[in-house]
Amino acid sequence: MTRAFDVSEIRKEFPILARQVNGKPLVYLDNAASAQKPNAVIDAIANQSRTAYANVHRGIHTLSNETTEAYEAGREAARGFLNAPDTHGVIFTKGATEGINLVASSLAGTIQPGDEIVLSVMEHHSNIVPWHFLRERHGAVLRWVGLHEDGSLDMDGLREAVGPRTRMVAISHMSNVLGTVNDVAEVGRIAHAAGARVLVDGCQSAVHMSVDVQVLDCDWFVFSGHKLYGPTGIGILYGKADALAEARPYQGGGEMIETVSMDRITYNEAPHKFEAGTPPILEAIGLGAAIGWYRQFDQAEIEAHEHALYNRALEGLRGINGLRIHGEAPGKGAVLAFSLEGAHPHDLAQILDRYGVAIRAGHHCAQPLMTHLGVSATARASFGIYNTEAEVDVFIEALEKARGMLV
Repeated sequence: MTRAFDVSEIRKEFPILARQVNGKPLVYLDNAASAQKPNAVIDAIANQSRTAYANVHRGIHTLSNETTEAYEAGREAARGFLNAPDTHGVIFTKGATEGINLVASSLAGTIQPGDEIVLSVMEHHSNIVPWHFLRERHGAVLRWVGLHEDGSLDMDGLREAVGPRTRMVAISHMSNVLGTVNDVAEVGRIAHAAGARVLVDGCQSAVHMSVDVQVLDCDWFVFSGHKLYGPTGIGILYGKADALAEARPYQGGGEMIETVSMDRITYNEAPHKFEAGTPPILEAIGLGAAIGWYRQFDQAEIEAHEHALYNRALEGLRGINGLRIHGEAPGKGAVLAFSLEGAHPHDLAQILDRYGVAIRAGHHCAQPLMTHLGVSATARASFGIYNTEAEVDVFIEALEKARGMLV
């Protein structure tokens, strides 16, 4: 049953939102980097630790069975969240970064010099550096797709970049800086027509919009738990059955094997084939709790709430002289990157912190994008399910005060 959306009630479930910073009520607008955790997640991890913790899959005693059941319930929650066909394609990783590295590593054995990886200039470093490894170590060629002035992806440029040597198109679903939402289903059609696979970085989209990997028809999809109101140290890599079948194991050790002898090994089936060693057990249970908590609410109501906050902030920022907005593509997510002429983003963030307002400042692990924008860094406010209009007003007021101090 869908729960009524009431932000004042939602906020009561996040203990940290009651604290003060520098004598001011906390206004947390750094959700694109990491979101706060509700009691449902905190309690799930604590209660499992108190009452039924053991290693998973390897024991027949009660505690092991109970922990395994809770751990695999987290996998099923992720499967339902993504509408994956089954849990075989849902791999626990320590985060989206490890998921992308796993895919790149699995591809390394088949890459030939001159094979191409297609990326956009809006990608997070986690979706750039693993492909650079293939360039450095195996002779792969990185081909880059640019952006339009509003921050939207140059789809004609993408069509030109994808060719017969393309092995992978790795693309963000939603930019962590610009908020741009890419048409990854169309990207997939272009890539698949050329015989290439598609990896989608869903770290931002998973928490801001509905995701259906079967509709997107992507070969790989990654997201991190900590942006979805869950724990750090846990993420999901979804893979299509045929992509998983041809991928080599990423790491060796326990759980990922079927048999081991002195002269040969055989591998377990997916997803365990890619989950060597003791997994992030409590974190997976916490992620399952986060997904269960989040899915109480109607996704359309969440999106409407976050977009209302974004639009209110955008209107306020437009009234500040010398302020530049980065990224205004149609249909973008609730991420607002900006810069103020004559003020470094780090200085802005430090002054806002005096008023209890937490924003992000820096290159946001997106240096190619910063080069494209012609800046070294930006400030960024990003909105979540628990933010309010009153908090947006505090943010705007604090920013105006910061401008008066710096410019």
